[in-house]
Amino acid sequence: MKSTIAAKPLAQVETPLLAIAVPQGTTLPASLADLDRAAGGVVGRAFASGDYKGKRDEALLVYGNGKAQRILLVGVGKAGEVTRNALRRAAAVAAKRGRGVGTSAFAFAVAAEARGGVSAAELGQLAVEGAAQGGWQFTELKQQGEDAKPELESVAVVVDAGEASDAEAGRKVGDAIATGHRLTRGLQMQPGNVCTPSYLADQAAKLAKTHGFALTVLDLAQIKKEGMGALLAVSQGSAQEPRFIALEYKGGQGAPVVLVGKGVTFDSGGISIKPAQNMEDMKFDMSGAAAVLGTFEVLGRLKPKLNVVGLIPSTENLPSGTAVKPGDVVKSHLGKTIEIINTDAEGRLILCDALSYARRFKPAAVLDAATLTGAVVVALGHHAIGIMGNDEALLADRMAPTIAPADIDQLAAGLQHKISRNRLFLTPPQS
Repeated sequence: MKSTIAAKPLAQVETPLLAIAVPQGTTLPASLADLDRAAGGVVGRAFASGDYKGKRDEALLVYGNGKAQRILLVGVGKAGEVTRNALRRAAAVAAKRGRGVGTSAFAFAVAAEARGGVSAAELGQLAVEGAAQGGWQFTELKQQGEDAKPELESVAVVVDAGEASDAEAGRKVGDAIATGHRLTRGLQMQPGNVCTPSYLADQAAKLAKTHGFALTVLDLAQIKKEGMGALLAVSQGSAQEPRFIALEYKGGQGAPVVLVGKGVTFDSGGISIKPAQNMEDMKFDMSGAAAVLGTFEVLGRLKPKLNVVGLIPSTENLPSGTAVKPGDVVKSHLGKTIEIINTDAEGRLILCDALSYARRFKPAAVLDAATLTGAVVVALGHHAIGIMGNDEALLADRMAPTIAPADIDQLAAGLQHKISRNRLFLTPPQS
């Protein structure tokens, strides 16, 4: 999705859809008075009627007489409690609604009363991220009918003229992150007969070529030579050969941060087979790998002063006459022997070889992302992730949801000094 900054009054924005994030209330925000007059009073009447309250995610579409063909009001909650995430969500709601009405372009603004302490740079980033998330849809494998809606192609973030420069800097950051999101989501949605271990390796190769990353891909013979017995054990039931992928981004000095992503492109459970119901969702078991690849897309675009290594052990986990069996004992890359009790615990097997491989980089920290266990969903539901590790300072560190462009290199440098040589394990809920 193309994104731009539009520095002009709301009443002068010519667009098929003008979406405005507004605070909760029953009166027209003062900052929208000029727009309301230009639109023939439709915005004010929406508030005066009492039908629209501006609660978080509440949306109302109105048609006026101004330059904007449609005006969409998107609530962000009480003025004093508006968060950055609420504004990002408002942009996502707007983009989704834009898709619904069949427009390929829209403009997004935030009423002054809903801004709070959000800077122009943050607004530029949040709006683009949210619009990309809400406007995204996976149509690659679908036959489009005559009534198919057009793709949402562009968003213009509307700000005051004095904020245009800062908003543009934030827009560039948001656009890079949104591109990483799109890559990750697109990979996740691919079916298992398309997204195989070799397919993930091909995607890594494309990233390496585009952005100049160093790339190492180990095939079956090289994985055997490397001694990754745990990865080999999981892969031996599949006709698809495993791959071990290592991407390296070199943007700074010092020890790298290593990202490890679980890349099981389809997980049947192996001999300890899963129930048939919803097994089709096990194509998502490579989401950790997709997240790592998406992160490298962002790194290639933003080029922070930081060294990052991405490691992806990738395989299928299938039952067959050659599959690993409960009770089998295998030797990991670290040299430890492992007795396999349940073959559906394949994630920790392939990840332990990757974590052992990471030692050669002498990393500052290791972050491990995986759809590792459905028990996380039982414990936390579908809207939270489980996180555990052995570095309390790193675990407690909460990065801001938006990063000002000028702060990227500073944050990267701070990360080098702040984190110790410990591993941090991240476990998102299993899809």
